[in-house]
Amino acid sequence: MTARTLLVALVAALALPALRADAQEAGPTTSWLPPDGEHALEALHTSPRHGEWQMVRLENGDSVRSWVVYPERSDPAPVVVVIHEIFGLTAWIRAVADRLAAEGFIAIAPDLLTMRDIPTDENGDPQRQPAVEAIRDLDADAVHRQIRAVAEHAMALPAAREMYAITGFCWGGSTTFEHATRYDDLLAAVVYYGSSPSEEALARVRVPVVGHYGGDDARVNATIPRAEEALGSGYVPHVYEGAGHGFLRQQDGRDGANLAASRRAWPYTIGLLDGAVFRHDRDR
Repeated sequence: MTARTLLVALVAALALPALRADAQEAGPTTSWLPPDGEHALEALHTSPRHGEWQMVRLENGDSVRSWVVYPERSDPAPVVVVIHEIFGLTAWIRAVADRLAAEGFIAIAPDLLTMRDIPTDENGDPQRQPAVEAIRDLDADAVHRQIRAVAEHAMALPAAREMYAITGFCWGGSTTFEHATRYDDLLAAVVYYGSSPSEEALARVRVPVVGHYGGDDARVNATIPRAEEALGSGYVPHVYEGAGHGFLRQQDGRDGANLAASRRAWPYTIGLLDGAVFRHDRDR
């Protein structure tokens, strides 16, 4: 078995019991999930975990404003970088970071539009149209340098371990997958409904990648086969029947399919991250 095959097998062993427990015991309760978009601010206001803004300085003199959430644990924690959607760094992304911290990770969500001066709405979220336009104008190389700088900043925190994984949503999902083509020391990459990189870029991936996709998202799902062909057992895609694009944020959509997809995808995400940390420690 290759190292990636062994890790995928470990992830399955860790994640499947959680998925079974979810199906049997969760019932109507979803408090262990990240909130949907409508309830993100409430979740942040009532979280017992410490979250704060930090400025990450870059070598070129720019900065990346980042939201950091700390877990409640007595030992140093691994880091997960959370990449926002095409709408920018919203309260919902910060709430996702909070839920990752609830699972024992230091979660850091960079605002990749920090230097763009995007106007905000009444909730403090970036206004959508200016954010979308600015995202489409970003330089990909600069984005990944910023993500790496944010990861290194987080790993240098006194409460952190020197290891990081990455996850992202929509545009952030595609960016997450692309990040895995550029850095081979990641623990893992978890892609939520983001398109796959080019065949040339996929050839450079050396870390395990898991993808979560809505079944009714043909635009993104059309890019799954090329990743499967290029990565083999190092890539595990999950397609959730009836769910749409953005299902984790819009859990009340698609006649229950989005919530069902969220209930399946989130435990698997945590299983992968926990499994990657376990594997890292075992192989040291």
